[in-house]
Amino acid sequence: MKYPVFTFALTLLFALASASATEVIPAPYPKAPEPVESILQLQIFLDTQLFGPGKVDGRPGEFTTKALKRYQRSQGLPETELETHSLDLSSVSQNYTTYTIRQEDLKFVGDLPSQPSAQSKKKYLPYDSLLEFLTERFHCSPDLLEFINQPMKMSALKVGDVVKVPNVQPFLIEELTQIGSLPEVPEYLTRVIKIDTKEKLLGLYEGEKMLASLPITPGSGYLATPPGTWRIVGIAQLPTFRWDKSVLEYGVRSSDYYELPIGPNNPVGVMWIGLNKPGIGVHGTNSPQSIGRSSSHGCMRTANWDVVRLTKQITKGMTVIIEGPPPIPRPVYVKAEAEPEEILPAEIPEPKKKFKWFWKR
Repeated sequence: MKYPVFTFALTLLFALASASATEVIPAPYPKAPEPVESILQLQIFLDTQLFGPGKVDGRPGEFTTKALKRYQRSQGLPETELETHSLDLSSVSQNYTTYTIRQEDLKFVGDLPSQPSAQSKKKYLPYDSLLEFLTERFHCSPDLLEFINQPMKMSALKVGDVVKVPNVQPFLIEELTQIGSLPEVPEYLTRVIKIDTKEKLLGLYEGEKMLASLPITPGSGYLATPPGTWRIVGIAQLPTFRWDKSVLEYGVRSSDYYELPIGPNNPVGVMWIGLNKPGIGVHGTNSPQSIGRSSSHGCMRTANWDVVRLTKQITKGMTVIIEGPPPIPRPVYVKAEAEPEEILPAEIPEPKKKFKWFWKR
């Protein structure tokens, strides 16, 4: 008798387990990349106020939350989480608009070699596709565009196609016609940029008032962005870039380099804000989708659509305060008769000649 009862018990347990396993537990958000319309509206609002949430994708995330709290702080409001904010978003009357691809857009799209040696032979580093052109123009992720435009194929876009896009202030690359230094704006000299490399955020202040906040990718490790108080020595639009592997990996210039031309896919994007720390600056990027989620080679990069709007509120001569961990000293190796041994910087004997670490040269 005990075996049939035992079998029945196992069957009952299996049935209960199966029912539990197939039970649908509602998630707080739809499956990615489907946008959450309330979050998308908030992102568009914050982006319009220049409190950048990063790429607009309608998904909850670190930089949307940080942008919300910083905006609330700037307005003297209590800081909240995404789900409990009470901001008036009525200025964003609709989350989407449409864009018709024009013939003139094609001059910003073309062949983009992957290697610096080949890139240096071109006159311009364009977008590699119309999809990339649209994601930068409308500050968004490719996943979002692909989802909201189903069943249209984003890989086969052409002139005349009408595309659904987020209702943000478009980044108009065709308006960047001046190459070189931007004019100074004396009334902005009292403003200060404060950068927190641990939080990966840049804030623009006038006195105690925060005027803007943008996500950045700072350097780390051996090439960490140097903390300190610096000054803007120049703002260049459509810069070229000296690609030097030795600088990128070790912070030391070499004679083996490539001069890369202007364009949205230049490694420093379409804008360079140079500091009085040689080789260090705030700049655009050719990888806006990775902002805040990777590391740079010492500088602070942000999306082209953000850095262009930032430069309209700053000027040469302004103070830039950087807070965060300093670069980690590299180990120094010395030759010996035996196996080379790693020597920490503090243990290096006093040289006969004046010696400077390569990162201080």
